[in-house]
Amino acid sequence: MSGSERIRPPWWLKYVNKVMIAVNRTGLLKDGPVVLTVTGRKSGQPRSTPITPFEVDGRRYVVGGLPGSDWVRNAQANPDAVLLRGRTREPVRMVELPAEEARPLLRQFPVLVPTGVGFMKNAGLVTGPHPDEFEALTGRCPVFRLDPVT
Repeated sequence: MSGSERIRPPWWLKYVNKVMIAVNRTGLLKDGPVVLTVTGRKSGQPRSTPITPFEVDGRRYVVGGLPGSDWVRNAQANPDAVLLRGRTREPVRMVELPAEEARPLLRQFPVLVPTGVGFMKNAGLVTGPHPDEFEALTGRCPVFRLDPVT
């Protein structure tokens, strides 16, 4: 698969994302998704989407679950981003990992982010929570490290 591969998101995703962003603003969710805001690569405007970061060895990561998704391409163009949980804003720098660093993290993803398994299964990327299938997504689904900006 090429780096320009793009999988069409499900029709309902935009609506679910809007609901998740609204729920996040209430601050009631202490765990799970946060809202990632990146600068649009074409518009220059802030673009927000819910993501579910996970932690390994004290560092946070996120997997681009749909190859070619807008938020991934925006983060690749401008890695400075903000994570929002309720009213807490955290500036981060999104560092895309090379394949050799991404591979073991993709293997851990189905255990650390079980909600992401269903999403990626529905997208046709995997058949279930099998680490080998997630590892095989190396190069198709980018992995970003979320570095704090001080």
